[in-house]
Parts: sequence; structure tokens; C-alpha cells
Amino acid sequence: MKRRDFLTFTAAALVAPAALQAATEYSPGLVQKALAEGKTVFLDFKASWCSTCARQERVINVLKSENPAYAANITFVNVDWDKYGRSDLAKSLNIPRRSTLVVLKGDKELGRIVAGTGKDQIKALMDTALAAAMA
Repeated sequence: MKRRDFLTFTAAALVAPAALQAATEYSPGLVQKALAEGKTVFLDFKASWCSTCARQERVINVLKSENPAYAANITFVNVDWDKYGRSDLAKSLNIPRRSTLVVLKGDKELGRIVAGTGKDQIKALMDTALAAAMA
């Protein structure tokens, strides 16, 4: 194999899993629409400068790679704290700070984590979301 082909293939292989794991960026009305369609929504209130948020994101991505059913059945939405931290969505859910993870289905909150970064804790929340999505 030529070096250029190898480098191209390697780069594509590294980017593909990240593309499969990408969450939708929040925009007003997105969450309400997904919930109205019967989807289970996993909200990640985060900021680009937040180290706790970055740790949570790494754990979420590892869990998604270990179990593709998460990405296939749950609608993951990133909510930019700097832009939407004082939005109607954040206010209606009483989001206290960035690094808050929330799972919603229908008109119910199924669980939340505030500033938690433990793999077991985040996995439990994602399992709750998956169970709701599969029900």
C-alpha cells in the first residue's frame, strides 16, 4: 500500500467513529419537536471551556462506542451553555449550571447528573435513556 493511501485510509478510519457519535447542536424548538415525535432526548448542557464538560463528553463517547444502541436509539443534543444557559429550555428544566446532563421522554424528566463524571454514573443515565427509548 502506498504511504498516501495508508494515511488517507487511517485518517478516514479515525474520523468515521467520531461522525457516528456526533450529537445534534441545540436550536430553539429542537427538543420539543423530538419529544413530540416520541424520541428519548439526552441533553448535555456544556461549554467549550469547561473541563468537567469535556470529561463528561469523553465518557459519553466511550460508552457510545462500547454500545452502538445508545446512538441508534437516543437523540443526543448538545446545548451550548454560553449561548443557551439562560434560555427558556434551561429555565423550564431548572438547569443549575453547565456540565448538567438530562434525559427526557414525553413530558417527563427521567434523570439528571450535575457535574458528575463517573463512567458508572453516566452509564446508568444512558441506560435509563435506552430503556425508555426501547419501551
